[in-house]
Amino acid sequence: MNKKDIAHIRKQFKANNDLLKIQDIFTVYIMKESSEIYHHQSQPFEMLEEEQKELFFNNFKKILGGQLDEKLFELRFQKNVDNNSQLILHQGLLSGDVEDWKDQMLRIVGKILSSKQYEMDIVITFIRGNYYKPTKRNNEQAEESDRDAVYTHPFILCSINSTQEPKKELLFDYVIKEFKYNIVVDPIINLNAPIGGFLFPCFTDNSADVNHILYSAGKANELDHQFIEEVLNGEETMTAKDDKFIFEEIVKEVTGNQLNTATLSNVYEEINRVIEENEEDEAPKLDVKDVERVLKQSGIENIHTEQIESAFQKVIDDEKYEIKASNIVPKYTSKSIKIETKVANVSISPQDLRYIRQIHFEGKRYLMIEVVEDTIIDGFKMIPEVFGEKGN
Repeated sequence: MNKKDIAHIRKQFKANNDLLKIQDIFTVYIMKESSEIYHHQSQPFEMLEEEQKELFFNNFKKILGGQLDEKLFELRFQKNVDNNSQLILHQGLLSGDVEDWKDQMLRIVGKILSSKQYEMDIVITFIRGNYYKPTKRNNEQAEESDRDAVYTHPFILCSINSTQEPKKELLFDYVIKEFKYNIVVDPIINLNAPIGGFLFPCFTDNSADVNHILYSAGKANELDHQFIEEVLNGEETMTAKDDKFIFEEIVKEVTGNQLNTATLSNVYEEINRVIEENEEDEAPKLDVKDVERVLKQSGIENIHTEQIESAFQKVIDDEKYEIKASNIVPKYTSKSIKIETKVANVSISPQDLRYIRQIHFEGKRYLMIEVVEDTIIDGFKMIPEVFGEKGN
């Protein structure tokens, strides 16, 4: 799934929407002390009160929210795994019997309980339904409505939520004019911040891809590897942060951790070019040969394939690993480059890195920034000085 596909299904989670029909909702309450099911219940989603539906819609949107490779990860299922979640979910998806669907979801719950001891009570919610996607865009001049022809996508979505202890509060009773201590024993289910979840199957080119599952992490760049491997039976994956770190370490290994700002700027520009040349592919990847080509075209000399292979092997223990180009360049990961010094930290976009230089003058090192207009500090315009002179 690409970000456009995810965004489209995410915005369908709203009331009275004919492009999304949720048939069943199945909720399971797990006790932290015993890691056992305390209670579970199933009912048609339409039977929920409107306020409850709204709470769940918001919860499901959060499962599908966030950036790919930061919070959302498309995982390929492992092969030849006993009690395979791919088969369990597929059987649940195709089942026409609610009791059978519940049984399949309880098998997933069993795998969750076997993999981890939670520090709080948790609530696991499953829904199944159909997501409808129009086959063409709106056309005011077309006689046929865009809703008359749609792709139909059956799906299962899971949301895992923690519980909170009820707040202890002091209330004032207006009738009898008396202060009262509010005693609430029921735990609060935190639907605003799910700690994990998934969507099955993924959707690619308007068709279901049952060989992949979309995993949602509780926090960006914090994967639950045990959940991915033991519960979902997904293959190992990397975050955008991991990919960027791997690339940086490989470059350091090849260059001896010596790189000037001009060359680094060239590296980012070259990777940007790779991304722009592959606009139809949202996730172009760099293998050993690609990294070698990027570095050479960026002005780094005297490097060869064996060096790059050795760096891959040392950093990630896999010379065949491929790095997503969009994870390397801050422009495409919505982050800037951080320049850290003892005096100050500076954040700058990668395309402006060419204006930064580290220079030596009279035995000292300076960070020099080329500017094209007046510099303002706390509202004060800085007075231009001749280099080497001391300002007032």
